[in-house]
Amino acid sequence: MISNKRKEAISDDSDKLIIRPLGAGQEVGRSCIYLEFKGKKILLDFGIHPGLSGRNALPFIDNIDPEELDLLLVSHFHLDHCGALPWFLNKTNFKGRCFMTHATKAIYKWLLSDCIRVSNVSAEEMLYTEAELTGSMPRIETINFHQEIEVNGIKFWCYHAGHVLGAAMFMIEIAGVKILYTGDFSRQEDRHLMAAEVPNLRPDVLVTEATYGVHVHEPREQRENRFTRLVHDIVTRGGRCLIPVFALGRAQELLLILDEYWSSHPELHEFPIYYASSLAKKCMSVYQTYIDAMNDKIRKQSAVSNPFKFKHIASLKTIDDFDDIGPCVVLASPGMMQSGLSRELFECWCTDKRNGVIIAGYCVEGTLAKTILSEPEEITTMGGQKLPLKCSVDYISFSAHTDCNQTTDFIRELRPPHVILVHGESTEMNRLRLHLIRKFEDDPECKLLVYTPKNTQSVELRFRGEKTAKVVGQLAAEKPSEGNILSGILVRRNFKLHMMAPEDLQNYTSLARSTVTQHLGIPFTAAP
Repeated sequence: MISNKRKEAISDDSDKLIIRPLGAGQEVGRSCIYLEFKGKKILLDFGIHPGLSGRNALPFIDNIDPEELDLLLVSHFHLDHCGALPWFLNKTNFKGRCFMTHATKAIYKWLLSDCIRVSNVSAEEMLYTEAELTGSMPRIETINFHQEIEVNGIKFWCYHAGHVLGAAMFMIEIAGVKILYTGDFSRQEDRHLMAAEVPNLRPDVLVTEATYGVHVHEPREQRENRFTRLVHDIVTRGGRCLIPVFALGRAQELLLILDEYWSSHPELHEFPIYYASSLAKKCMSVYQTYIDAMNDKIRKQSAVSNPFKFKHIASLKTIDDFDDIGPCVVLASPGMMQSGLSRELFECWCTDKRNGVIIAGYCVEGTLAKTILSEPEEITTMGGQKLPLKCSVDYISFSAHTDCNQTTDFIRELRPPHVILVHGESTEMNRLRLHLIRKFEDDPECKLLVYTPKNTQSVELRFRGEKTAKVVGQLAAEKPSEGNILSGILVRRNFKLHMMAPEDLQNYTSLARSTVTQHLGIPFTAAP
């Protein structure tokens, strides 16, 4: 058990803030963070593990009672953050409220519907049906960026997180204690998304990702040049170039890069580019709808023309629609090639040395994308066959996660006393923890403690605030002098205390005032 005390003082369990990963604790996948303070209970995200299937892919939900939860906040639409949400909303006794941004909700249903359709698991292992996904929609409420909402005394609002369209960082306030949950975020602006915001409030606790540990991303221009050069080389040597991507997110970033590159290289116009996803047209309509949530460059361009109407890219719904007759570029989902169109194309093309695969995002252990990065001599198909791996395999990270420098600078600006790292493999996470400790150990303005809990391991922090009451109504008419005793009724609502005269109850509360009159009878016999 990890614990820390802010003050050496007598305190009770209500002063204890508990943060416990039920997923994403020293791993990447099935993000789900449990938070408890002052009797209020919250879940942050509810995803699946891409490298596992069935109930094994779920967060460790048996560690809590869903019926006791007040709130569930979802940071963004990636499956490792929301992929198990229909299961949770339909198959548990959760009675609280669930929030995500408008763009996240718009994409959530299409993305999970596609996941159900292409999933390569048996009916027994399916966590939910299309009907249950549809049934989850009315349970989900939406929140605008910077809009403050209060639920059962819990205040929360959200900031732009970068990463993907609609991604949010949530600031949660309970009894004056502020917790910032970043989810996945990026502090670098890209071709269509703004960088994550830095809140102007200092959180008491920061819960943030450690996906890339101490790694530093290569500069954007250098990364884009390396990517386009690789694609160029593959098609001009007569090969097919497969780029596994998630249907939404990095796909749109790569499409913008490729369309611009093809426009400036007429010699490549004979080689088609396909965006292969059953969601292709729906995805583009969502991106066109939420252009106001993107960066200034895209917003300005949209006033003249649609930035997501590509000249050199065609949509491809299924492999049956694909005429595989020569060199081409195909962006296909899913990004880790567990199943679906990207897996089918890979199995068709991996035996030809002219072909190439470019892995453009983070890969989780247990997925094919992660496996081929170690360059095995052969791979196992979905049907169980062995195939030689002869195509080229390259990795260029377009994953919009914060790197070591971005995380360090973000913490320096926020100066939180406590940092809890999640969403990272244990080795990378511990390297980042040691880096942060060294970086801030001599900084008098940022004395921080860093925690790296495993799944189901709690971080316990004590926040014992001073209890003060605001005097209102008649009692506030005169300023009391030192030593005077003030008499009135103390009313508590959502962690706030007010003192007032009994006559003011109806003016400041919905409480009714009653008077109880009691007569006491004493048997008495007088002397004769």
